[in-house]
Amino acid sequence: MMRTSFKSYVLVGVQFACIMAFLVSGPWVPGNGWLLTLELLGILLAVWAIFAMKVTKVNVFPEVRAGSRLVTNGPYRWIRHPMYTALLLITLALLCESFSYWRGFWWMLLSADLVAKLSAEERFLGEIFDDYEAYRLRTWRLVPCIF
Repeated sequence: MMRTSFKSYVLVGVQFACIMAFLVSGPWVPGNGWLLTLELLGILLAVWAIFAMKVTKVNVFPEVRAGSRLVTNGPYRWIRHPMYTALLLITLALLCESFSYWRGFWWMLLSADLVAKLSAEERFLGEIFDDYEAYRLRTWRLVPCIF
């Protein structure tokens, strides 16, 4: 089992601070139908990802837990980090529904934080799983055909 680093605590702390900033600074449910659809797609993607990895295997830290397996089914078939994609979709919908420069700042910080977090996570996964490199080459990080 990998020991959780201080850097990981900082990354997760920033992630949750950004989420809290969204929750306290505006509505949780968009009134606009398109934005509500975007938010619901993010929620559905998150639920699908959680079930694909088995609910008990969810880990907020980038370090790999003991006994973990490389998940390549469900949304992981196309996206290596669907939980992060889901979080960005949900918060993007909330940002667009009730835009402010502060919310824009929090969304940009969240995006940068998640990219830093997934970079660390990918390094750890590559160290643990021999087949991770092949998986990495056939999937997208966050958004199919883009990134």
